[in-house]
Amino acid sequence: VENIDSAELNRYTLMNLHSALAENLLPNPADEGRVRQHAVDIAKSVYRPLSKPQQIEDALSALLAKANQIHDPFEQSFFMMVHLPYLQPFADINKRTSRLAANLPLFRANLCPLTFMDVPEQAYSRATLGVFEMTRVELLRDLYVWAYERSTQEYLAIKQDLAEPDPLRLAWRDFIKQTLREVILHPQGDPLASIAQSVAERVPKQEQAEVHALIVEELRRLHEGVLARYGLRPSELLAWQALHRPMRTS
Repeated sequence: VENIDSAELNRYTLMNLHSALAENLLPNPADEGRVRQHAVDIAKSVYRPLSKPQQIEDALSALLAKANQIHDPFEQSFFMMVHLPYLQPFADINKRTSRLAANLPLFRANLCPLTFMDVPEQAYSRATLGVFEMTRVELLRDLYVWAYERSTQEYLAIKQDLAEPDPLRLAWRDFIKQTLREVILHPQGDPLASIAQSVAERVPKQEQAEVHALIVEELRRLHEGVLARYGLRPSELLAWQALHRPMRTS
């Protein structure tokens, strides 16, 4: 989501997505995020994917090239769910990679993401076997539609319970975190003066007062339960609090 303007269906995205999912899960760590170097079998199937690395490389390049010619986000998403497991470009974790890769076109179109959390494992297994054994996509297509309808309902239910995000806080969140971190790491300084200086240097004049208030608010409610958000340690907060009485919220 944070890199949606640059994230694309290309080798870099796909390899790093697989690497993130496969970390510490494969017998050979070298297989994380790289094209499969050996033959694989598919459980409960007589289908045998391509086995030569160069063939897999060429097929993966063709797959990505075709995927990027598809303009409809749902078609592009479903294309990845069908063809990535069929090619089996990785030593393992191909289906998991395909399900997450299938979300990228949806994110880029600002659509609700797809989750398979409540999809029966047997239904998904039979749908993928239909692709492997018969190159038939109907069952997987129906499952995709069913899962997406459930995903949208869950998303709407969650959205109704969430507070509307503050656009200004979102726009300046990295700056707010960086400024607050600098304040805590330099306990000898005047926190309010440091905040004011940073805001004056980085924030347009018409937004300075509001951004300044947001940072002060974050500082007032800082506690050990949110320190990781700012890259801080409990000892660093304690050192700052030893020199500054905790700022009150009222």
